Amino acid sequence: MTKQDSSLGKQWYVIHTYSGYEDAVKKALEQRTESMNMQEYIFDICIPKEKVVTTKSGKQVIVEKNLFPGYVLVSMIVTDASWFVVRNTPNVTGFVGSGNTPVPVLPEEFGVIQRRMGAAEPTAEIKMKVGDLVQIKEGPFVNYEGVISEVNPAKGKITVMVSIFDRETPVELDFNQVNPKV
Repeated sequence: MTKQDSSLGKQWYVIHTYSGYEDAVKKALEQRTESMNMQEYIFDICIPKEKVVTTKSGKQVIVEKNLFPGYVLVSMIVTDASWFVVRNTPNVTGFVGSGNTPVPVLPEEFGVIQRRMGAAEPTAEIKMKVGDLVQIKEGPFVNYEGVISEVNPAKGKITVMVSIFDRETPVELDFNQVNPKV
């Protein structure tokens, strides 16, 4: 690997880290880039995250969740020196690629990641699927049982088919208004 012109060769690469250490790796790599004067070769460090709606203590909250636990994206020009700086950052286990040669992320793949990270609406973390039997735990249909006919993670809603007067009736509910029936 040789020194390249800054306008050529700048690409996104994926580095593998110990799971749960992504933020620590980002911070350490930013510090190492600064202290080792590698700003001309290492440009940006990104931990792909998305916002999801989850339930904690019975309330819906929005949390950030890593899209790819154990991985960090780095925009850089690969040279012997920049490779060494990234590879020897604490908690980095290596580049994703074959052997010692990092493989860049395709622009289309990075575009998909960016769109997912930039989604304005948080998605709900719904562990239920169409066809699951559930019991409604709140609202006007409390204690009714039904079968999920539709799941909408973007809105955090599910549609449950409930038998009312011997007719199947669709009822739209928040995903946290039901319990899976076992």
